[in-house]
Amino acid sequence: MSNESLANLLHERRRFEPPAELAAAANVTAEAYEQARRDRLGFWAEQARRLSWATEPTETLDWSNPPFAKWFKDGELNVAYNCVDRHVEAGHGERVAIHFEGEPGDSRAITYAELQREVSKAANALTELGVRAGDRVAVYLPMIPEAVYAMLACARIGAPHSVVFGGFSADALATRIQDADARVVITSDGGYRKGAASALKPAVDEALTRPGTEGVERVVVVRRTGQDVGWTEGRDLWWHELVDGQSEQHTPQPFNAEQPLFILYTSGTTGKPKGILHTSGGYLTQTAYTHHAVFDLKPETDVFWCTADIGWVTGHSYIVYGPLANGATQVMYEGTPDSPHKGRWWEIVQKYGVTIFYTAPTAIRACMKWGDDIPAKFDLSSLRILGSVGEPINPEAWIWYREHIGAGRTPIVDTWWQTETGSMMISPLPGVTATKPGSAQVPLPGIAATVVDDEAAEVPDGSGGYLVLTEPWPSMLRTIWGDDQRYLDTYWSRFENRYFAGDGAKKDEDGDIWLLGRVDDVMLVSGHNISTTEVESALVSHPAVAEAAVVGATDPQTTQAICAFVILRGSAAESEGLVGELRAHVAHELGPIAKPKRIMAVGELPKTRSGKIMRRLLRDIAEDRDLGDTTTLTDPSVMQLIQSKLPSAASED
Repeated sequence: MSNESLANLLHERRRFEPPAELAAAANVTAEAYEQARRDRLGFWAEQARRLSWATEPTETLDWSNPPFAKWFKDGELNVAYNCVDRHVEAGHGERVAIHFEGEPGDSRAITYAELQREVSKAANALTELGVRAGDRVAVYLPMIPEAVYAMLACARIGAPHSVVFGGFSADALATRIQDADARVVITSDGGYRKGAASALKPAVDEALTRPGTEGVERVVVVRRTGQDVGWTEGRDLWWHELVDGQSEQHTPQPFNAEQPLFILYTSGTTGKPKGILHTSGGYLTQTAYTHHAVFDLKPETDVFWCTADIGWVTGHSYIVYGPLANGATQVMYEGTPDSPHKGRWWEIVQKYGVTIFYTAPTAIRACMKWGDDIPAKFDLSSLRILGSVGEPINPEAWIWYREHIGAGRTPIVDTWWQTETGSMMISPLPGVTATKPGSAQVPLPGIAATVVDDEAAEVPDGSGGYLVLTEPWPSMLRTIWGDDQRYLDTYWSRFENRYFAGDGAKKDEDGDIWLLGRVDDVMLVSGHNISTTEVESALVSHPAVAEAAVVGATDPQTTQAICAFVILRGSAAESEGLVGELRAHVAHELGPIAKPKRIMAVGELPKTRSGKIMRRLLRDIAEDRDLGDTTTLTDPSVMQLIQSKLPSAASED
């Protein structure tokens, strides 16, 4: 698609109707919205029946002590049984649950019967180590099948897991172990990333020297890379020596629906990570339903692939719990999209015949930057639904994704949700919604969300404000681990009786919702609220720009000044003329008030290993401060390269 036709398409604000064939056989139709409007709790009670309960719940929601919800509180179930055993009992034991693809090229096909055996052995191993229901287990693993086994084994015995992203430092790991008071840590010698073995065990060893980690009794180590590791006798155990000899039989015990399932830590404004607590019945109900509805999953024929890491909530909900509860066949990939070559993802799609693909806008924009010719080398005709997650997607990336990955025919489900919400909240339905590039559009059936102003009044169509949730939902966080008051202060104090998501949003003239990013990422410039996401989208819509990150820097005249960091496309060259052209382009797209004061061309942007841009570090540069912690970056040297360009950074008043 040419830049001119792309610009015309976006200018027309075109909608894309669902493919007729998909709509005719869709799992969920427009009737679901009306059903949920008539009886919201009845709707969720019906979705809970998608699961297998040892004791059927008779009460859907207890909201007697808001905002501390209890969903299906008199019901009992086992989450791992729902994700594994019941599929084997239904005769699907030979169905592939996970196609594992290692970065070096090794692969495994793990059936549901094999998954049942491995999870049972791991559950028996944890029990042998003395882990009981309610004990916390920290998981610090790469993207390998043992990560799934470990999480499900914890769920099977009622031990909440705390998965820590493998890219986090020893200090970050220690903080999470301390806060959760974990008894056992499951890790590996390392994993493969960008063609090399990346060590993990040393970070665990260092973390366990920190005060407050004395409660860790055992460290179980998966052998993945074969690299040498330090060893503490009496504490450290090899996974294969502990697990492989265990019985393949394990009877899952039913637990109350409000049994804690996992703690997942997310960043907080105070600097101390927040331990988001999710429980069992409500979480699994909504995660299974949204995976079924939003992806139109047909477990007999679909091959699903979510590219997230299990260290993030997307990996919890849409690699482990949602897909497996639905009996899906999915791909699990260890490495990065550009190793050993920039077509690696599309090679995997072709290899396994992936039909549903779910990834982040950051990754989509990286693929755009690498060139249209790369995906064109592979057969992507199996794809029938594409998904986006993690941040608002700019319309240009949305269109590129549809045209170059989806062959101009594949629906895109742009999903909004958070670690705190547990599962998807706002998204198109692929067989129902006429999609708009860049908009998550409407709350899913059974979800109540809207946009309000500073006084908590719902804004009219065509206006912006704050995204809030007005009714409890099954997969909602129950509290912040060990800190109920922080839970109240963080999420329920800004607007009375409403959950404030922390995101800005606007409603278009049709009432569809457009996410504007975190409120922290909404800049106040001369009294105007300007979204970093909107400025980034405007910059990326210029043919010279491949990717952009925008931050607000303190400015004595305008409160904040807009500072942009851009990666130029291959043939574009940095010059004062181009900077002026980009500023004029943003002014044309969004208005003169949105013109960046400074635009700096850079070779790369600072990103975490999960692909998120570290805007905090860019703000440090824009405001000439000492850099904060860079340990979670994929490549910390990127910051030095950006700083070295500062004296020549082009700007205009």
